[in-house]
Amino acid sequence: MRVFVIAGEASGDLHGSCLIHALKSKLPQTRFTGIGGPKMEEAGLELLLPSSDLAVVGVAEIIGHVRPILKAFCRTTAWLRKERPDLLVLIDYPEFNLQVAARAKKLGIPIFYYISPQVWAWRQGRVKKLRRLVNRMAVILPFEEAFFRSHGMEVTFVGHPLLDVVRSEFSRAEFCERTGINTERPIVGLVPGSRKGEISRLFPVMAEAAKGIIQDRPDVQFVLPLAPSLDSQILKSFHCSIKISSVTDAGRQSPTDKSSNFPIIRVVKGQTYEAIAASDLILAASGTVTLEAAILETPMIVTYKVSPITYFLGRRLVKVPFASLVNLVAGRSLVPEIIQREVTPERLSHEVLSLLKNDTGRQNMKAELKKVKNALGTSGAAARAADLAIELVDGTRTA
Repeated sequence: MRVFVIAGEASGDLHGSCLIHALKSKLPQTRFTGIGGPKMEEAGLELLLPSSDLAVVGVAEIIGHVRPILKAFCRTTAWLRKERPDLLVLIDYPEFNLQVAARAKKLGIPIFYYISPQVWAWRQGRVKKLRRLVNRMAVILPFEEAFFRSHGMEVTFVGHPLLDVVRSEFSRAEFCERTGINTERPIVGLVPGSRKGEISRLFPVMAEAAKGIIQDRPDVQFVLPLAPSLDSQILKSFHCSIKISSVTDAGRQSPTDKSSNFPIIRVVKGQTYEAIAASDLILAASGTVTLEAAILETPMIVTYKVSPITYFLGRRLVKVPFASLVNLVAGRSLVPEIIQREVTPERLSHEVLSLLKNDTGRQNMKAELKKVKNALGTSGAAARAADLAIELVDGTRTA
C-alpha cells in the first residue's frame, strides 16, 4: 500500500508519526511519502517537503508565506497525479489540506482525515466541503463526533492520541536533579508555543512577567521547555532583561541572578513533559499544550495573542466561547484565559502570583483537569485510526 500523508504543524508531526507506526505495525509493507516533520520522518515517512515550510498561524502570517505554500501545493498535487497513492491522509491544517483534497478527489484517491479541522469553532460552512471531499474521518475531541454526524459525515471518535505519548519519565525530584532546579522552591513553566511567530509574540511578555513575579516571590524558579526544532538563541534574540540558562550549563544556579536581580529562565529541550509535570503551574500559549498539561494534571494559565488583523477577523468568525482546548473539553471556564491586549507583563504576573498563593485553587484545578483527561478517551487512538484507514482502502478496492 502507498500512502501520502500531510501534517503542517508540530502537533500534527507527533500525531502523524504515531499513525504511521500504527499502520506499519498492521501493514509492514506500506510505503509513506508526504509533508511532515522530524518525528514522521523518523517513523518512516519519505519527505516530499518539510512541514516547517507550512508552519504559520493566522491570516496575516499566511499572506506573508504565500510563495512557499503555493510551491508546496504544486509539488504535492504533481506527486499525487504521477503516483496515484492508495490513500491520502490529512492531519489538521485545513486551509492547505482541503485544497489538496479537492485535487485528490478528482484523481479518485480515497481521502482519510485524521484530526479534523475545527470547523465547529469557525467557518462552519467548510463542513459541506469536508462532506463532499472526505471519505472517512477520525476525530480526537469528544464533542466532535456528534457535530460531524449531524452534518451527514462518516466519522468516529477514536480518543486523543496524546494519551499515548504524554507522560513524564522522571519524578519532580529527578527532573530538578537533572536541571539544577531546587525542588523545594516553586516552579513556574513558561510555554510560549512551538512556532517562531507565537514565541515572538508571547515570550517577551512572559519574560517581563517573570521579572515582576520575582519581585514579589524571589523564590520562584522558571523553566521553559523548548520545541526540539528550535534553538535557545531565538530567546536570546529578544534582548529581554533576563538570563537564559540551558540545562547543559545550568550547574547549581539560584533562581535569580543576585548581581542584577534578573530572573533566570532554565531552558530544557527534549524534556517538555517532564518540565510541565514538575511545574507548580505553567503559563502557556493556547493550543495542544493545554491538553498536554491537563493529561499531566498541571494547573495552567492560558495566553492567546495573534496579529491584530487575525484577531479582528477571528472575533467575527469564531463561534466558540473559549480560546483553549482544555476549556472547550471541560465545557466551562476551568483555567484562566488571557487574550490579545490583556496579554501584558502586569496581568500575567498577577495571575501567576494569585494562583501560586492559592493552594486550594490549584488542587481543585488539578481535580478538574483529571476529569478533562478522562473525557479524552483511552489510549490507542492511532491504532483505532489506522484500522479505519485500512477499512477505507479495503472498501474502496472492493467497491
